[in-house]
Parts: sequence; C-alpha cells; structure tokens
Amino acid sequence: MTEEKRVLAFDFGASSGRAVIGRFDGRSIHMEEVHRFANDPVMVRGTMYWDILRLFHEIKQGMIKAHLAGSFTSVGIDTWGVDFGLLDEQGYLLENPVHYRDARTSGMVEEALHCISREELYHLTGNQIMPINTLFQLLSLKQQRPEMLARARTLLFMPDLMNYFLSGVRKAEYSIATTSQMLDAREKSWSRRVLEALGLPVDILPELVPTATRIGKLDAALCEELGLETASVVAVAGHDTQSAMAAVPTEQENFLFLSCGTWSLLGTELSEPVINEASAQANITNEGGYGGKASFLKNIIGLWLIQECRRQWQREGREYSFGELEQLAKAAEPFRSFIHPDAPEFVPSGNMPERIRAYCRRTGQPVPDSIGAVVRCIDESLAMRYRQAALELEACLGRAYPCLHMIGGGIQSQLLCQMTADACARPVLAGPVEATVLGNITLQLLSTGAIGSLREARQIIKASEGIRTYQPEQAERWQAEYQRWEEITSC
Repeated sequence: MTEEKRVLAFDFGASSGRAVIGRFDGRSIHMEEVHRFANDPVMVRGTMYWDILRLFHEIKQGMIKAHLAGSFTSVGIDTWGVDFGLLDEQGYLLENPVHYRDARTSGMVEEALHCISREELYHLTGNQIMPINTLFQLLSLKQQRPEMLARARTLLFMPDLMNYFLSGVRKAEYSIATTSQMLDAREKSWSRRVLEALGLPVDILPELVPTATRIGKLDAALCEELGLETASVVAVAGHDTQSAMAAVPTEQENFLFLSCGTWSLLGTELSEPVINEASAQANITNEGGYGGKASFLKNIIGLWLIQECRRQWQREGREYSFGELEQLAKAAEPFRSFIHPDAPEFVPSGNMPERIRAYCRRTGQPVPDSIGAVVRCIDESLAMRYRQAALELEACLGRAYPCLHMIGGGIQSQLLCQMTADACARPVLAGPVEATVLGNITLQLLSTGAIGSLREARQIIKASEGIRTYQPEQAERWQAEYQRWEEITSC
C-alpha cells in the first residue's frame, strides 16, 4: 500500500489567501482547506502597501491548523506576480512591499523607453510591457526614493520573501522572476543589459532556482514557536499563473488555456519562448514555468472589474453575492454596451461602475443603467477580449487550437464560460476551479518524486476533477457582435 503524502499549499490572491492540505495516495489528490483569510492592501499617505507581516501571521495560523490535522512534509507558496520586498544588509525588511496598483509607476514606461528602445526591451525579456512590472517599479524608486534603493542589498519577490521568512533562504524562483521584465528570456538569467541601461543595481538580485526546487527547511526557531515538526520549503511556481498551468488537465502537448481570476491569462505552453515582430506587436508575454518551459500568454484584466464593482456597491450599502450578480447579468439585455477591459482607466481601484458608464458615454453607446447591465457589459467584453487574444496568439504561432481549457475561480460563472465558448467559437473545457492550489500541491509532489512527471500529474488531475464542456451555441451572432466590439474599442 502506497504511503500517503501530505503537503501544505499557501495560495495568495489579490484579495484573499488560503492554506490547503494536499493528500496524495498514489492515485488521486485530495484537498482540505484549513485556513482562509483576507488580503487587503493598506493605503498610507498616498501609497498602497501589502500588509506583509499580517500575511506572515496568517501563514503561521495556517501551519498550526494544518499540523493539528497531521504532519506535512513540505510547504509551498504561490502569489501574484511583479511585487517585491527589499532587505537591508542585515536581512531586515526595509518597508512593506508596495502594491502593483500603486500610482508610483505612472509615466515610468515612457521614462524607461528613453534609455532602451521598446523593441530591444521586448526582444531581451519577452515580457508584455506593462507599467506594473517590477522593472518600472524599481525605476520609480530610483527616481523618487533613491535612498531606499541605496540601502537595499536583496530584492525578493513576494513568494520568495515569504519563503525567506520561513527558512532564512534568499533565492529567486524562476517563474516569478520571469514576470519582472528583468530576465533575459532566452538565456534564463538576469539581463544586465536592461538593468544597466536603466541604471538599476544588478547585485541585489538573488540566485535563480528552477521551479519546484526544495530550497531549505522551516526555521528551527519557527518550528519551536509554533510546535511544528520540520518540513521542507519548496519553491513551487511562485507565480500563481504557472502553478495553475501545472494543473491544466490535458494530455495534449499543444493546448490553449485561460486562467480566469482577478486577472485573466490566455496562452499556451511551449518548449522555448517566442519573441518576434508579431508577438511584440501583439504585446504577448513569455513566462517561465516548470521544467524551464515557456508560457506564451496574454495578460488581460479579468474578474477585477466585477470585484471592484461589487466593492463599490457594498460601499453604497448594496450587498450582492457573485452568484446574484451573475443572475442579474443573465437577465439583462445582451450586446447593449461594450468596454475594452484593458483600458487604462480600469486598472486602479475606485468607482468602477461609474468608470464603465463614462466609457460608454464617451464611445456613444447606451449607458448601463442597472447592476445587471453593468455586469453583463463586463462579461461580454471579457469574452470578446478572450477571442481577440486567442486570434492574436494563433496568428503569432501559425497554429489553430480546437478547444480552450478554462481554469480557475472564474469558471464558477456558467454565464461567462458559455459566453467564452460562443465568442471564441470553440468548445470550452472548464475545470478545475482550484487549479492554482492543485498546481502548487502537484509541484511539491514532483519535487519529492512522489509524482514522476508533469504529464503524469495532469493525468491524475484530469481523472480526479470534474471537467464541464461548454459548446458554442450562438457563434454567428457573437462573430457579428465581435466586429462591433472591435470598432468601439479601437476608438
């Protein structure tokens, strides 16, 4: 009888986090959530921070609760991309990490392109050029707070920083490093050319380690404090997208996926990055993943739009669950108004429903006059954007994909899944919902040899998870409306 393996996964999203025990009996993976907590940014005197010490406190609580349910052999952490903390010479955190939605990067892309051309920057890094990227955050520090950068001795991305708190080890996991716009995509090493062009320090960047590397063990003092047994700390795919990628339930080498959460990421998995004129024109990114593979994908604002609308309605005293919002959207008139989800005005937090209405006024469309109309506008516009991104990606690769694997929390909206199938004119295979956590657990199991290969892991996930298929039902109508969406959003 195969001995059961137990690991502990921490999955941090932009608004919440959770601790999940993963149990593997040799045939299937079983998950048990033992702790869930809020992850709320904190605005202090005009700067938006992550409350990192509170988050580490929640990690401790999660480990205590997991230990009460039995011992675990390893811990893995995944988070969002691009953000980081800076350590001083003694290894102390200089300040709370700043949120990627903070205004400090305003104008930094333009500043950077005075020092290195857009073409060269993309050619070297293979990254979609976005103001939130680590490179532009560091440039803002150099210009606005040079004394902070001068005191820094080590930069650690969010999952690497939490791993450091757990183990004392300072390493940069490969997948999270590839979100920074500071890595040479082909050489898989820090790009001195990019950093030196912007006058940024190279020596604060730690050693890179491959995805699913056991980097150390839980600190002895931490184990004593919490009453824990020792366990390995595994640098899983620190970027949550790449953890989710490991859980795509397919046996095909060539597949199209859509990870749908606060952000939507649509792409495919390749053996090497694709960096050419077409991918630069489409601003498609190359991220690294398990086994050194490249995820060729497009970053798209996702359920952030609905999440931020919901927060605004809560501030106005109107409480709706996501399920209730979906029902209101389903009842609303179709194809009435569109937005471009990635328009700059939708990136910061704030009154999202009013911004959507303002966009519709500016583009001469009917203004969404109800909550259901606003949510339907978002859902339909996201589905259109997914179609556009899929076509761009296929054009870059010269390849067509017959179906779309849709994973993550967004697939709980059956309406959005069906709209995506119709807009993209291909079947959508939806599941698993918990792709990121499953991938985190899987990568820990791969690090120990409990699972032999990523292919085997995906077969296990496919056999254990319920996958729902959505067939296109109104593809011709959506094709006609897509042309109208393109005309409106190109203004």
